[in-house]
Amino acid sequence: MIYMLEPKARNEMDGADVLAKREAALKWCKQATEHATTYGGKPWSYVLIPHDEIAENMTLSALAKRFGAKQPG
Repeated sequence: MIYMLEPKARNEMDGADVLAKREAALKWCKQATEHATTYGGKPWSYVLIPHDEIAENMTLSALAKRFGAKQPG
């Protein structure tokens, strides 16, 4: 898995610009994943993370599981 990570201040998480950027990133990751499958590459996943959830004891997989967005159909 290749992750596109975006830490964001918690108070900005629901902003219109952040949500629009999230949708664009999800579409990009979907297209990148589709392309990667043509040559045996890894899938892409977008993860929007509230800044105050990032800690030294967190793993990337745990953050992705908790905050990763589902890819559009």
